[in-house]
Amino acid sequence: MTLAQETRYYSPEEYLELEVNSEIRHEYINGLIIPMTGGTPNHNQLALNFSGTLNYLLKRQPYQVFVTDQRLWIPATKIHTYPDIMVVKIPLEYEQGRKDTLVNPVMIAEVLSKSTKSYDRDEKFAAYRTIPSLQEYILIDQYTMHVEQYFKTDNNKWIFSEFTDADVSLNLASISCQIMLSDIYDKVNYNTEE
Repeated sequence: MTLAQETRYYSPEEYLELEVNSEIRHEYINGLIIPMTGGTPNHNQLALNFSGTLNYLLKRQPYQVFVTDQRLWIPATKIHTYPDIMVVKIPLEYEQGRKDTLVNPVMIAEVLSKSTKSYDRDEKFAAYRTIPSLQEYILIDQYTMHVEQYFKTDNNKWIFSEFTDADVSLNLASISCQIMLSDIYDKVNYNTEE
């Protein structure tokens, strides 16, 4: 006979206290603490390529690029998460009472994995859309050359575009940058399995 395990819910404060002392990263979603799994070489290469190019293109501009380990607080949905890549306009804005958790990204990018792609497209994007400063959301496929772009217009309408050609530029409207898909996918090996 198996016993049902009781689900424990944590306050944001309890989560943060545990998280700062943890050796692994966790997401916090409405009271639940969820361990984050490690990425594949393709996932890491794509995050490095995209964030590195952004960091170079945004030199001496009022933006900072963050990758993987920077925590984001989404108060409307009570989520603490770690986007793969975030661009934040300076000055940085922090969760109240914190200096390690941001709240004002203008652009977020996620590298899709088989286990998270539905969540990244649906629930996570819905949570991200509640962030007033967010203007653009990018999804990067790690198994084939395919990038999805969502850009918010003035009337809170999100425009969708997709890109699959290495010779095409992804035009990031929120930060006025262009990145070739061939640069995003440099050194990515499509013949590996997750």
